[in-house]
Amino acid sequence: MIGNEQDSGALSFEHLQNGAINGVEAVCSIIAMPIEMIIRPQYGSRYFSVPVIFLCSVLMLGLPLLSSLGMSVLQMIPFNHYVPPPGLFDFGSFTKLYFVLGFVHGFRVWRRMLHMETELHSEFEGPPLPFFALIPKSQSFWFTRIILEPCFVYLAATVLQDLFIVQAGLGAYLHVTAMALAMKNFVGWYRGWEFLRKILDMRAIAPAIAKLVEDKATQEDLAPMHLASFPKNLDPKIRKAAAAHIAQIYAPQTENAEPEQGDQTL
Repeated sequence: MIGNEQDSGALSFEHLQNGAINGVEAVCSIIAMPIEMIIRPQYGSRYFSVPVIFLCSVLMLGLPLLSSLGMSVLQMIPFNHYVPPPGLFDFGSFTKLYFVLGFVHGFRVWRRMLHMETELHSEFEGPPLPFFALIPKSQSFWFTRIILEPCFVYLAATVLQDLFIVQAGLGAYLHVTAMALAMKNFVGWYRGWEFLRKILDMRAIAPAIAKLVEDKATQEDLAPMHLASFPKNLDPKIRKAAAAHIAQIYAPQTENAEPEQGDQTL
């Protein structure tokens, strides 16, 4: 009974952690989607999920309204000589760009959906922009996604804001988008790393479990698993059943943990 409660607690904690990771990825995907449509123009037909597309569209419609509402409130404050932020493009312009890109990409994605032989992997985000090949370490798939692309977005937003091409509010959003893009890509790398790490951990603890069945395991062998040795007078059948149960607990969960495209090295 106690063992079942401990297993249930461990599974609940793991589900809570996986849910939090999924939540972080979803939020970052919603924020970063407009930029990803620009820097990854060859993304697959299932790279963006339907909820992410819908919520991102709602966000793009809501940001101009919030920006206009904020400026209206500031103009209503007495003795406040509010001056609109300088810049050629604001949230409204960025929203128009997003829906234009969505319309253009829609034909390409729809074609891939009808002719499934035209794409190899529907969840692949596509190759990076060609000029990234000129940057050192750009050959690394994950280094490009986690470091180079977010840095490019952040620097581009800073330059466009300093040149008064985009307004300060839109520049701040692009800076947040760069960080969201880096975090989203890091979550993708972390999932693949965790999948491989669990397999390696299981291979490392397998000899310790075998020693535990034979009652030859030392404290040093059991320390990585935070386990104590069995009592000396324990029935061998119970010892084997308990060891098998422990091995099942430490086995890697492969249902929802599949590595993404690319290697796991930065």
